[in-house]
Amino acid sequence: MSDRVFNALEAQKKATGIISEYVFCNTQGKPLAHRNVTRRIWYPLLTTLNLLPRKPYQTRHTAATLWLASGESPEWIAKQLGHANIMMLFTVYSRYVPNLTRQDGSAFESLLEKHLGDNDNE
Repeated sequence: MSDRVFNALEAQKKATGIISEYVFCNTQGKPLAHRNVTRRIWYPLLTTLNLLPRKPYQTRHTAATLWLASGESPEWIAKQLGHANIMMLFTVYSRYVPNLTRQDGSAFESLLEKHLGDNDNE
């Protein structure tokens, strides 16, 4: 879990910890009802932001693709998603791994150039 997410959850728990054991709760301290939150908050928010309707679960996929695109470690991402190994991650998200779909050898050439420079002509 990132520090930013951890800190946000910790602040929320401080706010709700007075009335409930739940980090996110209703005014009576009971757990939030998923249907109520999605109907009254999630979908109206997407509309306000001019975003297409999507299920909240899809944010999991968004996180995975953004982590991959930014170059985060596949092992770390798989752990965040609760996968036992990276196989599921690559099966579902391989097209989002930087340069994975190019298959033109340019990444390897760039690596060689970075580490060997012009010394390969000597």
